[in-house]
Order: sequence, then C-alpha cells, then structure tokens
Amino acid sequence: MASYTYKALNRGVGKALHRYDMISNGDRIAVGLSGGKDSLVLLWILNERQSRVPIRYELFPIYIDPGFEGGFGDSLKNYCSKMGYSFRVEYTDYGIIGHSSQNLENPCFLCSRLRRKRLFEITAELECDKLALGHNKDDIIETLFLNMCYAGEISTMVPSQSFFQNKITVIRPLAFVDEDSIRRFSIEMGFPDFINTCPSATNSKRQEIKTLLNQLYKSNRKIKGNIFRSMSNVNKDYLLK
Repeated sequence: MASYTYKALNRGVGKALHRYDMISNGDRIAVGLSGGKDSLVLLWILNERQSRVPIRYELFPIYIDPGFEGGFGDSLKNYCSKMGYSFRVEYTDYGIIGHSSQNLENPCFLCSRLRRKRLFEITAELECDKLALGHNKDDIIETLFLNMCYAGEISTMVPSQSFFQNKITVIRPLAFVDEDSIRRFSIEMGFPDFINTCPSATNSKRQEIKTLLNQLYKSNRKIKGNIFRSMSNVNKDYLLK
C-alpha cells in the first residue's frame, strides 16, 4: 500500500503537471540535480510516473559540480548509474569563482548564474526541450521574500516558463509540494545524503529568509498556504503605482 507521504507527493506533482501542461508525449527532459533531497525526489517521481502514464518521455539528469574540495560529483554519478539513469556531471570552478576576492557580487548569485547558464547550454546540447528543476512550494515562497527584500520587486519562480524563443521550457513539478513532504519521502525511500561543501551553504540570504518564515509558520499553520495562494490572487488596485 502506498504511504501517505507518497500520495501527497504524487498528488502535488500531478496537480502541477496538469495545471501547467508541463510534459508532452515525446519530450526530452533534462533534470537539473543538486545532490539535495528535492532534485533526487524529482528524478525518482518523474521516472516512476513513466510506468503508469500514457505519454512517453525521456529523462537526462545533469549535475553542475561547482568545484569545491570534497565534492560529491563522482558519488552522485555512481548512484545514478546504479539506478539506471543516463547521467552527466559537468565539473566546473564556478563556486571557486563566486567566492574569490575578485568577485564583488554576492557569491551565491554569481555561482548560481554561471551554473544556470551552463545547465541551459547542456540542455540544448542534449537536444532536450524541457529542463526540470527541483524547486518546491517553500522555495517559491522564499524567492518571493528574497526579491522583495533584496531586489525591491514582487516576483518569484513560476512553475513553467519558456526561454530562448520557446526552445527550452523550465518546469518545476514540485511547485505544489511542501519541503517537509519531500524530506519525509526522501527518508522513507532511503535516498543518499550528499553533503553540500559550499562555504555559504548555511549562511546565505535564502537561509535567513527560511528561518524568518519558519518562525511565522510556527505561529499560525495557515500562513504558508495563505502566502502561496496570494501569489495568484493579486489585487493590483491596492498596490503602489
């Protein structure tokens, strides 16, 4: 019998896939892996769905190694090979560049931008029309607050967005799934725990926002859902012009 956690995950993913028409028959889908629980769960659920949905698609997992000492690129590659996935690791020095003294920008911003650019390039090289990323409901809310606090605009990541004259569409099938559900399912399935060796992993601006939001969530369990729904329920008449 399927667990409650699996049912919640599958229901959230199915809702996102259908609402935004994320996957079509014949799609070649690059899957951006980070080594974290979100992207591993994303890859698993997309692979699992292939056996029970009427459309056919192919998955091509990709990991952009930022180049930190003690990285897990080889271990992740071995894990994916054992799982039967055709997997590509791209070894870079983007993390080192982002944290260098020559970089006057936020290290996370520059590293992320370089990795995302290379991810798009590899997606195109593999002739994939979709790029699936493991961002979840919590990530989308956190991005809203990050952009308000540090960019001065009201915006966030969207579940489906096309780039380069519609040549590549970024999809986020976990957009309606809570981080807690992903964490519980990862534990249930015994997914490996790849340690992030980035020196900014625990003191980023995103982590600050996450801590702030978790304090709000503890005060009222309805807050997360209300914030998430508010992003598709905008009253423009009551915003500054």
